[in-house]
Amino acid sequence: MSTLPACPKCQSSYTYEDGAMWVCPECAHEWSAGEADAEDAAKVIKDAVGNVLQDGDTVTVIKDLKVKGSSLVVKVGTKVRNIRLVEGDHDIDCKIDGIGQMGLKSEFVKKA
Repeated sequence: MSTLPACPKCQSSYTYEDGAMWVCPECAHEWSAGEADAEDAAKVIKDAVGNVLQDGDTVTVIKDLKVKGSSLVVKVGTKVRNIRLVEGDHDIDCKIDGIGQMGLKSEFVKKA
């Protein structure tokens, strides 16, 4: 008996095979065998111009960014040192001088 992989979306172990596809009955996610491997390799985070980002890099903000819940603005050209890559919508955690800890989207920065 072969064991099927867990769902890459919700990690459910109750997956089943439907032809060439695998299906998760809990979240209704469908994927093929090659797609599951491609998702692991596709977790590379790139900046606005396509450079691959890594933990500890220094980036520069390319657009004025309003800080939610505040009247502060992160100006164009602000250098952010020692970034940390995380999962989620805002994929960069960092500390900006004068503002503090915040999350940035990689589409609004470029590698310095």
